[in-house]
Amino acid sequence: MNVVDSQHTAAALEQIGYTHTKKAEEADVIVLNTCVVRQSAEDKAYGRLQSIKPLKSNNPELIINVMGCLVGFKGNQKFQQRFPFVDVFSPPSDPGPLINHLIQKDAYEIDKKHTNNINDLLENDYSLPQDLKNNLVSSYISIVLGCSHACSYCVIPYRRGAEESRSPEQIIREAQVLVEEGVKEITLLGQIVDRYGLDREGYPSLAKLIARLHDIDGLERIRFLTSHPNYMTDELLQTVAELPKVMPHIEVPIQAGDNIVLENMRRGYTVEKYRDLIENIRKTIPNASIGTDIIVGFPGESKKQFDNTYKLLDDLKLDVAHLARYSPRPNTLSARTMEDDVPDREKWDRFRVL
Repeated sequence: MNVVDSQHTAAALEQIGYTHTKKAEEADVIVLNTCVVRQSAEDKAYGRLQSIKPLKSNNPELIINVMGCLVGFKGNQKFQQRFPFVDVFSPPSDPGPLINHLIQKDAYEIDKKHTNNINDLLENDYSLPQDLKNNLVSSYISIVLGCSHACSYCVIPYRRGAEESRSPEQIIREAQVLVEEGVKEITLLGQIVDRYGLDREGYPSLAKLIARLHDIDGLERIRFLTSHPNYMTDELLQTVAELPKVMPHIEVPIQAGDNIVLENMRRGYTVEKYRDLIENIRKTIPNASIGTDIIVGFPGESKKQFDNTYKLLDDLKLDVAHLARYSPRPNTLSARTMEDDVPDREKWDRFRVL
């Protein structure tokens, strides 16, 4: 999702006359797009921001923009006070504050024809940045922004806001533009991508949206992620099975292989339901590739409960397992109400075993 947001921001900057440079030392504008889904990602963002600070000291005219989850959709006053050398703070998926700042500052010769209706520019320009045009085979399209299914450990609803499906017309137009610029494969993105359209009356389901995208000439492959066991429908599985452009790969995280841990995570399903889902996927889409996510060391996870996760993966023999060590995230239910009681060394041991 941050890749998509960065591409849209770069394209918007080009629309008002800026060009890309690979060296931060040569830049007039630096955009640091951030993630805080894990503590390690947040630490990396802080470290990168500190490394940029000397560039501002050497060049006071440099514009530094921090966007993404470190800022959050409501803003972050403490963060802004901590980093006074940052000029612009932008919420996730919104290049507007930066573009408006540059237009108002007018430090450079900006093409005025693009400034009359900045909202149209930001909402309806789906072009790739110049350095990626006709040079990118695979690209992403965000179709659901934010998330309203608050797992107890997840900071996304607090940083990206409530779930919001984009209109099918916007999505299809964006796909058409990407194909015109050389893209052959698109991946549809959502925190829970299967929930596309559920928040908007009259919107198609994800399966029906995929069927419409399937008709785009020149588009050769379609993927989607990430799914959730509660919202993976038979209609969607049938669509993957029947439409040749849709790649037979399903990303459906379980996060833990123990029912008590899953309940504490507020995931909303059981291990048994997940096993049934995997069986249904393999029945409907023979030889499907299946990926999952696992968090080790969740608060209260015992050795026996971890062994249940190990057994689940050993039984199901999924194709990909994305592994993470639990880290408490601010404002989440687990951070507020559960002790982070699995030692870091034990988390690493469980991580390596899986």
